[in-house]
Amino acid sequence: MKSTDAIAGYHYADAVSNPSHGYLLPAVRSELAALADRVPQRLFDLGCGNGSVGAILHRDGWDVTGVDPSTEGIQQVRSQHPDLKLEFGSAYDDLAARYGQFPVVISLEVVEHVYAPRDYARSLYDLLEPGGTAIISTPYHGYLKNLALAVTGKMDAHFTALWDHGHIKFWSIRTLSNLLSEAGLTDVRFLRVGRVAPLAKSMIAIARRPN
Repeated sequence: MKSTDAIAGYHYADAVSNPSHGYLLPAVRSELAALADRVPQRLFDLGCGNGSVGAILHRDGWDVTGVDPSTEGIQQVRSQHPDLKLEFGSAYDDLAARYGQFPVVISLEVVEHVYAPRDYARSLYDLLEPGGTAIISTPYHGYLKNLALAVTGKMDAHFTALWDHGHIKFWSIRTLSNLLSEAGLTDVRFLRVGRVAPLAKSMIAIARRPN
């Protein structure tokens, strides 16, 4: 199902950062700082949520544009961050036609919620300028982590089917690499954050659109 209405119910009670940003943002901001010397400080936030990340990156000097399909998230943006260019929309829209292209696209903890990941990856690619950089994060899954979840009896909690609009795709480094490569992105590399690497909470993929 690709209807925006089907995913618009993702809930945000406020406009503050969530716990995952505590381990994601240091790595993301480090990558952006390295890019800031080489590209215009413009980025697109694909799945901007309640605007909390966009607000932080805006304070870092980035001109932030973005969309999210959560009506509550965009309501929080308009209430708490009205200066940000964050609007209602999704990866299933023709975003490049609407907003143009950017030297950087970020998408944090989004791809695991997406019903049609190839459409998402194509939108990501189209939003990037030639030579542009994509920064995508998602919960990490690997053999040792999955084994630890099984041994500690936490599989149901981690892979819960009871979270409306929650995680529906569970990515590994290999599967996310394949998705991005299929879309035409190259030079894919990964960082693992939030615990030691084999048990990482999330992984961050950095990829490039060829010139």
